[in-house]
Amino acid sequence: MALAEDKQASNIVLLDLRRLNTVADYFVICTGGSERQLKAITESIDEGLAREYDLQPRIEGTADTGWVLLDYGDVVVHIFSVELRDRYRLERLWSKATPVVVLQ
Repeated sequence: MALAEDKQASNIVLLDLRRLNTVADYFVICTGGSERQLKAITESIDEGLAREYDLQPRIEGTADTGWVLLDYGDVVVHIFSVELRDRYRLERLWSKATPVVVLQ
């Protein structure tokens, strides 16, 4: 979460999904204000976790689409544009998940 916060991501949420599904244990959801910022957040998380933990995610989407997903297995990171975050409302979809951390 600090890697996203370092690139000025907003509305960062960590949801605990362990009791709800087998897809992932946690979702990290954050928002970037522009395509450039989405790319910077994505690169920061990807490079930081590769350097620190030697993790290589499966990446879906691109900054220009407004939604990038980094799948690390147990943790899935969703990086949204403001518009798509509001449209898809993952927090509402996973409303039974326990919010672990919420950073506005």
